[in-house]
Amino acid sequence: MLWLALHCPPPASARNDVAPPPDGGLRGELPVAQGVAAHADDFWPTLACWAGRYTPHVNLAADALRLDIGASLRLFGGLEALLGQLRAELAAMRVAAQLAVAPTPLAALWLARAGDGTVCADHEALRAALSALPLSALQLPPPLARRIEGFGLRCLGAVLALPRASLGRRLGKDFVLDLARALGELADPQPCFVFPERFEQEVELPAPVESAPVLLFAARRLIAALTGWLAVRNGALRSIELRLGHAQGACTVVPLAFSQPMHAAPRIERVLKERLDALRLPASVLSLRLCAGASEPRSGGSQMLFEGAGQGQEMLAELLDRLTARLGAEAVRGLACHADHRPERASRMPAQISAAGAPETDSLPRPLWLLESPEALREVRGRPRRGSELRLLGGPERIESGWWDGVDARRDYFVAIDGRGTWLWIFRDSGGPGGWFLHGLFS
Repeated sequence: MLWLALHCPPPASARNDVAPPPDGGLRGELPVAQGVAAHADDFWPTLACWAGRYTPHVNLAADALRLDIGASLRLFGGLEALLGQLRAELAAMRVAAQLAVAPTPLAALWLARAGDGTVCADHEALRAALSALPLSALQLPPPLARRIEGFGLRCLGAVLALPRASLGRRLGKDFVLDLARALGELADPQPCFVFPERFEQEVELPAPVESAPVLLFAARRLIAALTGWLAVRNGALRSIELRLGHAQGACTVVPLAFSQPMHAAPRIERVLKERLDALRLPASVLSLRLCAGASEPRSGGSQMLFEGAGQGQEMLAELLDRLTARLGAEAVRGLACHADHRPERASRMPAQISAAGAPETDSLPRPLWLLESPEALREVRGRPRRGSELRLLGGPERIESGWWDGVDARRDYFVAIDGRGTWLWIFRDSGGPGGWFLHGLFS
């Protein structure tokens, strides 16, 4: 096992030796001193959900988050790559955190509190790493801390050099047991954070926000938590809601819908940006709450042999999502299959989609371009013409349907080519009045 501890120190404004940043922020988006939000009641559950992206084994301590990352190293390309990705995401969320790695959860916590960024991946080097720690990193109860200082001890190495039996008599059994757990001499099982069944997390803004685009920066922490929660559940979502809280309990709901189940933070952020850029706030925003319904299982995709292969469909889906967010759902419409063999009725707008789905058939190729109404063709000695005689390449394919709604169709379809090399989809009407018709063109 290998544990990573993430400790958030007290905010700069709460310490007497450090002055708050003069501009109040990292990039100027929100006027808040670094670390203030890290000590809000809703901070740690939100950060624990985010950590689910790296491991489902997450433990919440009083002032830290501990992750069992031993089984995750290979997935993220090794320890250094994982730490680099963690630091980058924490910086993007503007979370001031101190990281440390150790083979035991208690040692990782103590090392993180020291703030040295120690990475100790094996038990052989653990004792030396702990020996350099100041006793303040242990956050001992004040009476115990004063008693140890009275012995003239200032670092953990001096304590570890003393006989354990005499330490137990003078400082108590619990302290000695903690030393053994930190060194890996005793097992130290940790309770895991219980990820909620439904995602609903809130962040209080440090100051009222008047401009909607500014909210994107604050929403990133919630989106990161959402994607971590989805990673634990191996799920994806088709829609979410961002609720903007105003004074006196008022709320503005910003719905986000996706053309396919979504679990990637960058895609969600880009769609949210389109919505916020076009949103006019009715009042100042004091809080953000991100809500998601039940997730659906994430579908696994085949790995592509060549880099970039298969990205066209994903890029198209993202474009549709962003256009819908910018222009509105009514401005962007699509076609969906409908269970009808008649080509002109085999697709409908989404509001008219049938639950039956599309009919299964081993038919000839179908063109994407259908004429609004079939065009009658000339016929000479039983052969269709369109300027010149058409050459039939494939068919016939019999389509006979529609007897139940009074629009009966009995047709024999062919793939044909004209004198200019244009590929056509034509049919011969087997009912009355008969004849040849052009119904579609191949690109």
